[in-house]
Amino acid sequence: MNKLKTVAGVGLLSCTLLQSAWAQEPESCQQVRFAEIGWADIAATTGVAMTLTEGLGYKPRKIMASVPIAFTGVQKSQIDVFLGYWAPSMDAVIEPFTKDNGVKVLPKANLEGAKYTLAVPTYAAEAGLKSFQDIAKFQKELDGKIYGIEPGNDGNLLIEKMIKDDQFGMGKFRMVESSEAGMLVQVQRAVKKKQPVVFLGWAPHPMNTQFDITYLSGGDDVFGPDYGAAKVYTVVPPDYEARCPNVGKLLNNLQFSVEIESQLMEKVLEKEDPATVAKNWIKANPESLDKWLAGVTTYDGKDGAAAVKKYVGL
Repeated sequence: MNKLKTVAGVGLLSCTLLQSAWAQEPESCQQVRFAEIGWADIAATTGVAMTLTEGLGYKPRKIMASVPIAFTGVQKSQIDVFLGYWAPSMDAVIEPFTKDNGVKVLPKANLEGAKYTLAVPTYAAEAGLKSFQDIAKFQKELDGKIYGIEPGNDGNLLIEKMIKDDQFGMGKFRMVESSEAGMLVQVQRAVKKKQPVVFLGWAPHPMNTQFDITYLSGGDDVFGPDYGAAKVYTVVPPDYEARCPNVGKLLNNLQFSVEIESQLMEKVLEKEDPATVAKNWIKANPESLDKWLAGVTTYDGKDGAAAVKKYVGL
């Protein structure tokens, strides 16, 4: 009888150890490398993802990169996660990486209801600058400039192509590259002087409440229909979900709304640390964890929701 108890005990112990081994991901998964491209929305969502993974016992790391470099990093498995593939505006940029299965786009968008196209202050629209076809008519007032963001950005590339192809009669214009913050400074200056200005606009973004802006019509062939209606997707290496299924589950669960991102981005644009912003937001909105952490454990296989709640101070 004692021998049977011993055998049963050993078997139970072995089973427990085996389950623990199954629950814990490989050591190579503990560091999670996120691409961050300097946009407030991606800084905000990446801040949330890094907060969640750190709370789960992983070691998240942020890598600053341009959009093309972010895709290249994912393709070479030097970056694990990029939360900022805006479709359809980035389609041409990502196409070389997806055609040979160099990267994987997760099927569910992490954000729906976004938009991305050219915009103007509403007073400029009221003065007649309402569409892409109107831009050339205001060349003198605009000083022949259209304001973009960082070099290599997909929106900049679309503007450059319009200018190169003399689309909408814009052949004599030039695009001014800088950064998201630099572009918004130019908009702010123009607004103070009530001067017309054409710039890349998108939602979610606090610019939509900071300024009274109007999105230009007529750009369907450039930025897509419905004023550049967009979805934002998560990109990972093709084998990442198989290698690191627990993080993969989290990434598939991680979906935001325009309202959530706008709340997060407002604080990020006030120069608060995205990780601090994320922690504070999660603490104030713990119900989001139910969906984000469904079926997700800690790195070592324990209760994921309990660990994250403790991490953020709930």
